[in-house]
Amino acid sequence: MSNQFEAQRAMRNMRKAAMQRGVIAVLDVGTSKIACLVLRFDGTDKFTGVDEMGSKAGQSGFRVIGAATTRSRGVRFGEVSAMQETERAIRTVIQAAQKMADLRVDHVIACFSGARPRSYGLAGVIDLQENVVTENDVSQVLAMCDVPDYGDDREVLHAQPVNFALDHRSGLIDPRGQIGNRLATDMHMLTVDASVVANLLYCIKRCDLEIAGLASSAYVAGISALVEDEQELGAACIDMGGGATGLSIFMKKHMIYADTVRLGGDHVTADISQGLQVPMATAERIKTFYGGVVATGMDDRDMIEVGGDTGDWEHDRRTVSRAELIGIMRPRVEEILEEVRARLDAAGFEHLPSQKIVLTGGGSQIPGLDGLATKILGQQVRLGRPMRVQGLPQAATGPAFAASVGLCLFAAHPQDEWWDFDIPAEKYPARSFRRAVKWFKDNW
Repeated sequence: MSNQFEAQRAMRNMRKAAMQRGVIAVLDVGTSKIACLVLRFDGTDKFTGVDEMGSKAGQSGFRVIGAATTRSRGVRFGEVSAMQETERAIRTVIQAAQKMADLRVDHVIACFSGARPRSYGLAGVIDLQENVVTENDVSQVLAMCDVPDYGDDREVLHAQPVNFALDHRSGLIDPRGQIGNRLATDMHMLTVDASVVANLLYCIKRCDLEIAGLASSAYVAGISALVEDEQELGAACIDMGGGATGLSIFMKKHMIYADTVRLGGDHVTADISQGLQVPMATAERIKTFYGGVVATGMDDRDMIEVGGDTGDWEHDRRTVSRAELIGIMRPRVEEILEEVRARLDAAGFEHLPSQKIVLTGGGSQIPGLDGLATKILGQQVRLGRPMRVQGLPQAATGPAFAASVGLCLFAAHPQDEWWDFDIPAEKYPARSFRRAVKWFKDNW
C-alpha cells in the first residue's frame, strides 16, 4: 500500500512544480480517442473579462492554449492492451498539442475509464481535546477511518472526505474553527486494478513525460457535465465512451460512488459491422450519420447506401432501411442502459433527494437516446455538455470532451489535496492509531 501512497505524494509535488512553471497538459486516454489539452496558469484574474464569462464558467485561473485529438490505438475497455500502439498515439497527440501551444510540455495529468473501480464508504469519529476544531483534529478523524482490506492487486485512486459532523450537526463541509465535543467524518475511497494503472503510467513514462496526477474519467466527467445545483442536491453522471461507460454519483459537491460498465459506443459499432457485413470504419460512419434508437413510420422508407470497396458491385451497392439500422443499434443501447440501471440500484441511487441523471460522452450523441434513457433509468434525464473553459476550441466543446474538460478543472482545483496535513505519528501511543495516521500522512 505504501508504495502507491508515496507515488501519489510524488505526483502532487510534480503537479505543484508544474503549476509554478505555469504550464501543464491533461491527457484523456480513451478507447476511441486520445485527447490532450495544454493549460497555461496565469493567475486568477487575468482572463476574467474575456468572453464575459463568470468565474464558474471561465474558471479564470487557467487558459487552454493547445488542443489535439487522435484516434486511440491499443486501448480496450479503457485499459492499455498494446503498449507500443498506445505509446505512438500518445506521442502523436502530445506533439500536435505542443505544436499548437508553441511550447514543450513535460508534465501531464491523465484520466482513464477502465480498471474496474470499486467504491468504499469509510467512517471515523474522535472526541475533541479542546472545544475548537483544529487541523490536527481533522487529520486525526480522517486517519481514524477504518480502511478495508481491498486486496494487494488494487490501488487507491481517490480518497475524499464527503461529510463532517460536529456533535449533532451534520453536513459540514469544513469544520475547522467550529466549537464542539465530538467530530465524525464520512469518507469515499475509490480503488482500481493496480496492473491497469501501472501499465498506463509505464506507457506515459515511455513517452518521456512525467505524470503529475491520475483521475477516474467517470469522476472528472461528472465535474464538468453536472451543474452546481446537481452536484449539491445529488445527481448521477453517465459518461458513455467508446469502450466503457463510466458512472459517478455526486452529493454535496463530492463524488460518493463510481463504477464502470464495460460496454460502450464501439460495441454498437461492432453490432452494425456484423449485422450489415461491413468494415468497422464503414459501420462507424453509418452509425454517426444515420444512427438512432427510436424508429418512426418514415424510417421504413428511408434507405441508406451501405457502400464499400470490396470490388463486388452487387455487395457494394446494397441499401438498408434506417428502421433496420435502428433494430440493430437499439438492443445494445438498451443493454448498456440496463447495466447502468443495475449499478445505480446497487448504489442506492433511489434514496437520494434529487434523482437527476445526466448523459454525456461521445456515445450519448445517438439521436433519441435521452427518450430511451428516460424509460429505462427514470424521469429526470438530460443530455449534458462540458462546462465552458477559457480558450477551449469549438471542436472540443461537445459531450465527447466532458472528461477532458473535467480534467482541466481537476488540475486547477484537486479536491484530493484539500486536507493535505502533516501529522507527527510518533506522538500517539496507540500502535494501530499510529499506523492509521501514517496511512493518512502517506496518502494525503
